[in-house]
Amino acid sequence: MSRKILAGLAACLIAAPYGAGAQQATEDWQTIDALTATVANALGRTATPIDRRIKLARCPEQASITAIDAHTLAVRCDALGWRLRVPMTGPAGAAPAAASYARPAQSAPVIRRGDNVRVTIDTQSYSISYAAIAAEDGRVGETIALKGEDNKSKLSATVTGPGRAVLHD
Repeated sequence: MSRKILAGLAACLIAAPYGAGAQQATEDWQTIDALTATVANALGRTATPIDRRIKLARCPEQASITAIDAHTLAVRCDALGWRLRVPMTGPAGAAPAAASYARPAQSAPVIRRGDNVRVTIDTQSYSISYAAIAAEDGRVGETIALKGEDNKSKLSATVTGPGRAVLHD
């Protein structure tokens, strides 16, 4: 009986280090926020802090931060393959991030039914994008129906350009 108990305890002690290592560390957003603030300040802007609810594996190397455009920074971890977009605010002499999408008169559709569409959702804290399929043709500024990858989820978004749409709150 005591041999069985000792064998069980020994098995638990051997397995304990593996179970402790199974919890993966998440990214340190304070460090990333400091880096994005430095880059944004160099551009005369202010970076929006990253939403702390986002859980990503800690990057084994320093994440790279680059400016995508006058309103957005990209934080990338090439080693793990994740990327975040960080909105910037403040004076830069550029147009506001939420530009008006005026529809040109009788222009050709920039998205056709069946096209792959990159749908983005932008908030003050983060930006998320994912792939969808157009259920109908659409011109810039029009709201079109889209299907998710599972063909059961349906949504509508505003066309912003060829193969791109934005989902509003």
